[in-house]
Amino acid sequence: MTIQEFDNKLAQTIERLSDPSTYDVVCYEHRMGEPLPSIAKLKKIVNMVREILFPGYFGSTSLRPNSTRHYMGVYVDELYELLSQEILAGLCFECQDKRADKVKKHTPKAKDIAVNFIEHLPEIRRKLVTDVNATYQNDPAAKNLGEVIFCYPAIRAITNYRMAHKLLELNVPLIPRFIAEMAHSETGIDIHPRAQIGESFTIDHGTGVVIGSTCIIGNNVKIYQGVTLGAKSFPLDENGNPIKGIPRHPIVEDDVVIYSGATILGRITIGKGSVIGGNVWVTNSIPPNSKLVQSRHKEVAFIDGLGI
Repeated sequence: MTIQEFDNKLAQTIERLSDPSTYDVVCYEHRMGEPLPSIAKLKKIVNMVREILFPGYFGSTSLRPNSTRHYMGVYVDELYELLSQEILAGLCFECQDKRADKVKKHTPKAKDIAVNFIEHLPEIRRKLVTDVNATYQNDPAAKNLGEVIFCYPAIRAITNYRMAHKLLELNVPLIPRFIAEMAHSETGIDIHPRAQIGESFTIDHGTGVVIGSTCIIGNNVKIYQGVTLGAKSFPLDENGNPIKGIPRHPIVEDDVVIYSGATILGRITIGKGSVIGGNVWVTNSIPPNSKLVQSRHKEVAFIDGLGI
């Protein structure tokens, strides 16, 4: 390939990539002066919140009883500055008022939400303590609580979920999904931040777990890897478009155990104290204290392909 041919190919590609008809769906027209959400900053925020919630386990600070208050003050102050800016970016991104000064319009709200979120950190920690304790009690392989906090991907995923869920409750756009998908990428556990999950929640192993946006999960629920709490094909409107926002995922009541590979679909209820066996397909509600398992297997011999 000559230099001229190389230049021509690049020029043609640039023209094609610059054609508005090819990027109208995937292009965001950014206005100067308006912040955009930053993955790098959100990762820093998540790590900082993790340091605050689990002091001494994460980060590089060696905490001592007489210095904890000081470091908490430093962390919370920095968190407020970072978080309010990212919330502002999310509010500006979602705002459809093209004539408004979006930064001026949304800055007070962003700051209020950041303070509100920080005020809820003690309650988020309290719930996470129940999750850590339940995980430790439910796993005989866990040697101590520190191992659960440090090593278990479920605690990382649940921590991100509880952060993201609170931000979603505070009507923060986009940012909760960023935080939830960070955990999804890191752990293989996919929890939608809109799901409602009670206390003492355990995910054992965790890889491949999917929890849909309208799920409601009670207290002291344990699920294993590969479990899907999902939706069936949802209805369409008169124009053939999916109807969004309707409850379409399962309700799992207190004290339920769901073993690996189970698929539970639709707005059904799994009654309190029930046990769902591995690799079963559930699309109907079951009453409390039920036990649902696969039917017994049959051993059948096929000779020369007969009977297949």
